[in-house]
Amino acid sequence: MIKPFKEKLLLSSPTMHGDELKYVHEAFDTNWVVPLGKNVDELEQALASYIGVRDAAAMVSGTSALHCCMKLAGIHQESIVLCSDMTFAATVNPVSYENGTQVFIDSERDTWNMDPEALEKALKKYNGKEYPKAAAVVLVHLYGTPAKMNRIMELCDQYHVPLIEDAAESLGATYMGRQTGSFGKWSAVSFNGNKIITSSGGGMFLSNEEKAAQKVRFWSTQAREPEPWYQHKELGYNYRMSNVVAGIGRGQMLHLDEHIALKKKIYEQYKKGLEGLPVAMNPYDTDNSVPNFWLSCMTINTGESKVRPMDIINRLAEYNAEARPIWKPMHMQPIYEKNDYITAGTDNVGEDIFRRGLCLPSDIKMTIEEQEQVIEIIKSCFQTI
Repeated sequence: MIKPFKEKLLLSSPTMHGDELKYVHEAFDTNWVVPLGKNVDELEQALASYIGVRDAAAMVSGTSALHCCMKLAGIHQESIVLCSDMTFAATVNPVSYENGTQVFIDSERDTWNMDPEALEKALKKYNGKEYPKAAAVVLVHLYGTPAKMNRIMELCDQYHVPLIEDAAESLGATYMGRQTGSFGKWSAVSFNGNKIITSSGGGMFLSNEEKAAQKVRFWSTQAREPEPWYQHKELGYNYRMSNVVAGIGRGQMLHLDEHIALKKKIYEQYKKGLEGLPVAMNPYDTDNSVPNFWLSCMTINTGESKVRPMDIINRLAEYNAEARPIWKPMHMQPIYEKNDYITAGTDNVGEDIFRRGLCLPSDIKMTIEEQEQVIEIIKSCFQTI
């Protein structure tokens, strides 16, 4: 008989190792607990080096980093921005912060990310003739799986549209040996509590343009001019990371590759344990990409089973385990339902994945035995429904 978990089995929670305290104590010992400081500098350098970009600016969130990307792209009231459709709202909301308009691009089935064919269709439509020219492309690497970057970058270059890369979920994932977060003209990473590593919050702006990083630092410290008094010529924000938070991030960076390896084991155990069921794990390009396996997800072949995602989510909840639906596509959200939405063909791929998919418990503190129990609970749904 399967018994409920004594402690709730979470989707993905922070995993601390102790190294974080060393850098947090350093911030306290030097009384440098405010924004900026050695921890911030070291975290910026460590992440820029890891990703392979020239500069990085530590921010209070991945969302604030994306907002600064929009400002660099010059987004304004008449701007059209082509955005990944199946994602968290934080990917696309910053377009609205600058009064731009999102056009949503459907997913493709191979990686669940932005479909290059749909993107090409959108770039042809928003070319500055009948419709405004697209001002930027905002791409997310869903659940830590890299998108088809070669083709997407070719299209952005062909149509002279800058690429903004949301690598919030994909830190440590690579495409053709290159780190996600290094493809965009400007990019963002998240250190939210549920990510592959965390600083309890926080994020990072990334770019090979050092002047862009300097501008982001300027905006994120209230756009204060270099005068002895407080002088401002531009609108600024309080977006810089604190030295204490950065200390947690420094300690977590030491364990990033370890976390990725553990996430991969979870994915592979699900894939093996669920064999024989009418389900499929979230796919990736095995020839060109290495995901960070942030969340293990699956879709149900509803043509072969009456089981639906919420059946499994609710059953797991009965046993004190957390699972969640796949991101609901942005074009299905009430706030954005009037925005343009472009697919490669007649199918709405993102809608289909949303209706058939769910995210499974993917916490790296989960034991093999606990995961085996999760698998048995999932199997029980297909035996009783």
